[in-house]
Amino acid sequence: MTKSNTNPLHRALYRILRPMARLLLRNGIPFAEFAELVKRAYVDAAMEDFSDQRKKPTDSRAAVMTGLTRKEVKKQREILAGEHEGNRGARHENRASRVVSGWVHDAAFQTSDGQPAQLPFDGPLSFSELVKRYSGDMTPRAVLEELLRVGVVATEGSGHLELRQRAYVPIGDSEEMLQIFGEDVSDLIATIDHNLTGSEADSQPLFQRTLVYNNIPPEVMARWRRFAAQQAQSMLEQMDKWLGPHDRDIASHGEGKSEGDAVRTGVGIFYFEEPVQPDIDGEQK
Repeated sequence: MTKSNTNPLHRALYRILRPMARLLLRNGIPFAEFAELVKRAYVDAAMEDFSDQRKKPTDSRAAVMTGLTRKEVKKQREILAGEHEGNRGARHENRASRVVSGWVHDAAFQTSDGQPAQLPFDGPLSFSELVKRYSGDMTPRAVLEELLRVGVVATEGSGHLELRQRAYVPIGDSEEMLQIFGEDVSDLIATIDHNLTGSEADSQPLFQRTLVYNNIPPEVMARWRRFAAQQAQSMLEQMDKWLGPHDRDIASHGEGKSEGDAVRTGVGIFYFEEPVQPDIDGEQK
């Protein structure tokens, strides 16, 4: 990146795109494929987020906004129409995550003191019934294999299943992990965009905080990683206890019969660490 590029937004975008380029290259996504997705995102934003509510958005207006030709706008809009049709009614939440959430919050699968109970695989109030309630048409065996693989569930000596972790986190560049990557980064950017543009008096900023130090000795890092993970997990579990029972899927025991508008909300926490790199003047940054 050249020194002449002093636009603050350009610098911020480069910092976002640099690790994204690493992920794309590792997964075999060439630049041309990425560029095609960027065109699609530009057209989608122009048609949806910047449309005049009084008029139907047009290809010509989107072309002016995006710098693409009308032919390219039409092409991307038709691809988007097909994608939206294919995704209609799709749920954002990962099904394995919904099973874990049901196990944590549904009283039918809890002990008398409100903790997730050890469950048999089959029978009344079993793991199979839990999956049927919260995972749609996924087979109990497939969900169990995935939860065992990532260490969320363990098999006890009695043959019952025990919930070892209150959150499902997939491993590696799996399809589920890449879905979480897309949702997490999208949510963070949407929050930042809201806080940058929501300067009106009646617009309440969304919570956005980061703790950063840049001169920590390496020998502290192992203890810091453990402490940060413990504190973050504890805080998320406390929030989950408050918010989870309000979720309509939980309240309806997975039947999803609630009506009316719905809001998607949450809090994201992520840990980061990297070596401090000297800048061109030899100072740390």
